[in-house]
Amino acid sequence: MTPASADIPLVQRVMNPALLIVDMQNDFVRAGAPLEVAEARSTIAPIQRLAGAFRQLGRPVIYTRFLAEQSPGLMWLWSPQCGSEVKCCWPGVSRRYQDTPGELECAAVIDELSPAAGDPIVDKYGYGSFHNTQLDALLRERGVQSLVVTGTVAQICVEQTAREAFHYGYRTTVVSDGVSSFDHELKAAALKNFAMKFGWVADSETVIGWLGQAA
Repeated sequence: MTPASADIPLVQRVMNPALLIVDMQNDFVRAGAPLEVAEARSTIAPIQRLAGAFRQLGRPVIYTRFLAEQSPGLMWLWSPQCGSEVKCCWPGVSRRYQDTPGELECAAVIDELSPAAGDPIVDKYGYGSFHNTQLDALLRERGVQSLVVTGTVAQICVEQTAREAFHYGYRTTVVSDGVSSFDHELKAAALKNFAMKFGWVADSETVIGWLGQAA
């Protein structure tokens, strides 16, 4: 079954686009992190190239950060690392990782993808980047009509965010080499399902090509 979205002209896929970088934080990406997604480190270069292309075109680059609740709740049940013993993604908490010389702030975006001056950062306490955040208002203020989504984890925060974007009316593309997971099969299933009914899935070079043709 071929997704109906395959027939939509590329210019309509990246109408007034923004790049969304989901949860590329130390406590997910760094070696030995409490919720380490080792594959996330291989997505850094594609995301860097995308961010450069968006900035060159004067298009928004927006970051999200997952912040853990600091009192017991559902998140502590499903991700015990977020609890008071490990304090994964707690604001103001720092730790040492295997691939860094000193301590880093747990919830901070990794240095390799540091936000540029003026890049918005949206903090969230759940999986979806639209739920109880200012993301939709921020996008509409900037006239954004489509989203290019990268980050981690592919079948959790990335997928939830991309599905929410569909319901908020944004034409959304998930970047296949710009998202990561700890489970290859779950990632593949998430991308396949998203492409069937919610938006597009394409690699970073393809998306950069779309941007050039649509500019």
